[in-house]
Parts: sequence; C-alpha cells; structure tokens
Amino acid sequence: MSRVVLALGGNALGNTPIEQIQAVKKTAVSIVDLIEEGNEVIVCHGNGPQVGMINLAMETAHNVNSKISDMPFAECVAMSQGYIGYHLQNAIKNELIKRKINKGVSTVVTQVKVDKNDDAFSNPTKPVGSFYTKDQAMEIEKKYGYTFKEDANRGYRRVVPSPKPMDIIEKEEINRLMESGFIVIAGGGGGIPVIEENEMLEGVGAVIDKDFTSEKLAEISNSDVLIILTAVEKVFINFGKENQEGLDELNIERAQTLIDNKEFAEGSMLPKVKACLNFVESGNNRIALITSLEKAKEGILGKTGTRFVSK
Repeated sequence: MSRVVLALGGNALGNTPIEQIQAVKKTAVSIVDLIEEGNEVIVCHGNGPQVGMINLAMETAHNVNSKISDMPFAECVAMSQGYIGYHLQNAIKNELIKRKINKGVSTVVTQVKVDKNDDAFSNPTKPVGSFYTKDQAMEIEKKYGYTFKEDANRGYRRVVPSPKPMDIIEKEEINRLMESGFIVIAGGGGGIPVIEENEMLEGVGAVIDKDFTSEKLAEISNSDVLIILTAVEKVFINFGKENQEGLDELNIERAQTLIDNKEFAEGSMLPKVKACLNFVESGNNRIALITSLEKAKEGILGKTGTRFVSK
C-alpha cells in the first residue's frame, strides 16, 4: 500500500461543465482502481479552462450590467475549486458505491501561500481559459487588457502570474482527513494563492501551477508516490517530430540537461518534469511518475510511464 498524490490534467476534466460531468466518471474509475489496490489517494487538479471561463463570464456580466459585481481572480480560483471538487467528489463516491467500497470523499477549499515578491507577478506565464486564434486573442487583449501568448502551437491563451507555492495553509486538515481514511481532493487549480500581510492572509490575482502544488501536497502528506497525469503515456523528447522518443526513466542529471536545452514546453510538460524532480529530491525512496490517466494503475506498478529517479 502506498500514499499517492494524483495530479489531474485538463484532459481528465473536459472543457465545459457538461463535458466535465462525463469526463470525471472515467477519471473516477482510474482513481478507485488505485483505492481498490489498497492505496491512499489525494487528488489535486488543474483549473486552466475553468477559471478563465469563470473570470471572463463575471467580467462580461459586469460590463453589461454594472450592478453585477466583478469577481477578483482569487475568488474565481475558489469558485473553480468548488464546482470541480463537487464533480470529482460525486463521481468518485458513485464509483465507490458501485464497487461496495465504504470510504469517504472530501474536498478541501485550499489556500496556498506564495511570496508577494515572486518574480512571476511581473512576468505572467500561466495559460488559463480557452484557445483563441491570434486575431481573436488580440481583440480580447484590447478590450480587457489581458496578456495572451501562444500555447505549444495549439493557439493563443490568456496568461496570468504563476508564483511558486511556499506552503499549504490547510495541511493539518488534509493530513487529519487522510489519517481518518478519507480520499481527499485538495489544492484544486493549484490552490487559492494567498500572501501574508501583517501576519494576515490575503488572496492575490494569480494561478499557481497545479503540478507544483501537487508536489507540495505530496511532501506535506509524507506521500510515497507523486503521479502527474497528462494526455500522453510518457514524457517525450523531440515531441511531435519523426524522431520523437518516449522516456521510461529520467534521473536528475539528465532531466536537468533536457530542461536547460529547452526540450519541454513552458506551459505544458516543463512544470510537470520540474515538480517530479523536486519530489524525488525531497526525501529517500520517493517515486515520481508522469503518465496518462488510463495508465495510472500500470504506471504505479512500473509497467509504463516515465519514472523519475535520483541517480
């Protein structure tokens, strides 16, 4: 039995609330497969499309009718945690009921402390919201003052600051739930970013990368395994080219060389690789893995995926 942190990518959630309800049913099957094998599981998820949708919807509504309040970005992250957490919690519970497994599931609205002086606040890089053509992006940028960047040759997306997580505010609550046998959904969307001002916590407009937050969750919960789930079965070099190569294993030295050579896309695979390296380096006998949702069970058994090792 292992304690496992699962970091779910956007492919596990869908792009709209209706798509998401269907997607999380499949996601729940893979999660409960791990539970049935005796593992303890903490689930962390992204919120890129969802938080962008919420923020744009609230801003559009406010511009149409000034009586409708605009919504600060930290609150948009909290809203995304709530509805994504509900969908996951519901789907996992229903899958547990199907298999007659008596286990509780709980979503924790999670605040994550960041440094108010983090360089990320002056250099937004985290993609949120939908994909747009260049012309569409320029039009929205002009209307709302957003910043857009091309995302891995898939189109243009809005980018926001993405500071590094320093601490999980609700770590004690998460650990108590785990000790009580719950499946915990935490750190949704990377967590609600908060800074410390005069010893008080205050939300800020940013999105923390869920891969780094999942790594921090794995550390604070003393987990054995961090699994970052994405759309591909393994980490590839020369991705999308004729000579692309799937990697079964990456040690710290080679991974750092590949990072230095800019082998991994900044808004896509790069944070996943960095998070895995951080976890492997954080303690002895810790395992990190990148694979697809469908291969999670095989990955934890060492049959597929890219496994990260210290040497």
